[in-house]
Formats: sequence, structure tokens, C-alpha cells
Amino acid sequence: MSYRALQETAVRYFLEVVRTGSVKDAAIKLNVAPSAVSRQIAKLESELDTLLFDRRARGLVPNAAGELLAAFAKRSQQDIERVAGDIQALRGLRVGRVRLAAVEGIAHEFLPNLAASFRETHAGIHFELEVCPQGDVARRIRDGEADIGITLAWLPEPEIHVELRYPAPVLAVMAPDHPLARHRQLSLAQVATYPLALPPKDSSVRQLLDAGCSRQGLRYQTVFSSNQLDSLVSFAAAGGGAICFYGEVSIRGRLKAGTIAAVPLRDREMNERQIEVQTLANRKLPPAARAFVDHLRQGLIEFPNS
Repeated sequence: MSYRALQETAVRYFLEVVRTGSVKDAAIKLNVAPSAVSRQIAKLESELDTLLFDRRARGLVPNAAGELLAAFAKRSQQDIERVAGDIQALRGLRVGRVRLAAVEGIAHEFLPNLAASFRETHAGIHFELEVCPQGDVARRIRDGEADIGITLAWLPEPEIHVELRYPAPVLAVMAPDHPLARHRQLSLAQVATYPLALPPKDSSVRQLLDAGCSRQGLRYQTVFSSNQLDSLVSFAAAGGGAICFYGEVSIRGRLKAGTIAAVPLRDREMNERQIEVQTLANRKLPPAARAFVDHLRQGLIEFPNS
């Protein structure tokens, strides 16, 4: 067996095929021709004298040998990043990169604002933000694609360390002149009498709403639906009596600007959500990422007291 194949380019191309499940998609991500990716995979398989993928209908899936190589490659990448981070630490936080994976609601306004405020004192740090479904956040951390994940708490994830949790109750969001806007608290029974703007049924907000309404025997009318959560807020803010549901962290800017009103809900289902900030267990984060975790912690708690 030759170990010359374990060079940076070949392994990098291999990992991208593992992540995308396709030579074509990997080539797009890498900005190279598909033939270049195929050659590198063939070279790896030839020099290691083993196949690395099973060819299936849904694409390329790493076999046992491929999984071993992928695990090695990811650890090697993290070791390189750790050493680079240690070197950066000797220079202070003058340069560095923070890779974030987050669900849509948190990624739209909250994270960009925090990244911008972080760069006011650390101008050499640059950010990469990937918006993904809730179930993909932990996977991206495990696969070495993200340093920090920000998502809604669900089930415990293997190999994931929860840096912090923050309550994220669901609020009823509406135009400032809505008849319910001046209430200190609302019930689902009150809200369900108005037209609603809702996300798809598989979203966490919709599942909580449906659980609460089912428990109380409530019916509601959906007049606007979208898988883009910010579109729901815009629709409710436009008036017409519609109400949508969102967490406070995701709408802080609009609340400060007074373009919407948000009222807490007393129903237990709507108060059970939490935001989680996740990292890879037993990994020493690069200095910039560790500093941004602390910045995240402060950013989550500062608004209610301001």
C-alpha cells in the first residue's frame, strides 16, 4: 500500500464527495471539473488498493474503508486548525475564521448583527455562516464543516457539547396596531380566533402550535404559509389582523424599531423551546471561535435587560 495518496488535494476531494454524495456536486463545491474529482478518487482507491464508496441509487456512500478514511481526514483537518489557532493565539485575535451553522430564524438577523459587533474589536476575523435545517447543524459540527452550531434544542446529539442553552419561548407576532398587541400575555384560545401565518407542518413552531391546539380542542385558520420564516413576520406586520409565531431572538431588530409587536403565550407548549450553542465534544476550539462563543453568550442575554 502506498501512502502518497493521502495528500491534501486527494483527501480534500474525497471528503467533499463524502459530504455531498456525488462527484458532480463535489466538483461544484470545489469549483473544479467532475473529471478532476473522479481522478483523485480513483487515485486514492488505486493506491490504497481498496474501494472507498458503494455506488447506490441515492449517490455515493462511503463503505467501511471510506468511513475510516473520512474519520482520519476530519481529525487531521481539526488538528491542523487547532495548530493554526494556537499560532494565531500567539498574535492575539488579529486574524482568524469562525464557521457557523445555524437554523434560519437565528441566522437571518441575530447572527449577522453579532458577527458585525464582534468585528468592531476584532477586524481580522472573518465569518462563514451556513443556514441549514435543524437536523443538519450537529452533523456539520461532527463532520468538521462548522466550529459552532446555533439551533433549537431537540434530542441529545452524539459527540456534541452544548456550550449554553437559552430559553426561546414562542411569541405571538403581529402588527403594532393589532387588537391583541397591548396584552401582556395571550392564550392560544385567544390567538386562534385570528387568521394565522404559519410555517410548514414539520417546523418546530408548527408542531408546538398543533400540539397545544390539539390538547385544547382548538381550531385555527391559516391564511398565509411559507417555508421562509421572515416572510411570515412581514405578512403579519403588514396588518390585516394576521398573527404569526416567532422567538424573540429572531425579531429583536424589528421589535426595537417598533415595526411589530410580540406578546408572550401562557400555554406550556409554546414555552418549552430552548436555543442551543453547540460545539464538537473534546475539541479545543480555535481562539476566534472560543471568543465568539463568549460573545454569543452575552448577545443572547443582553436584550431583555436593555
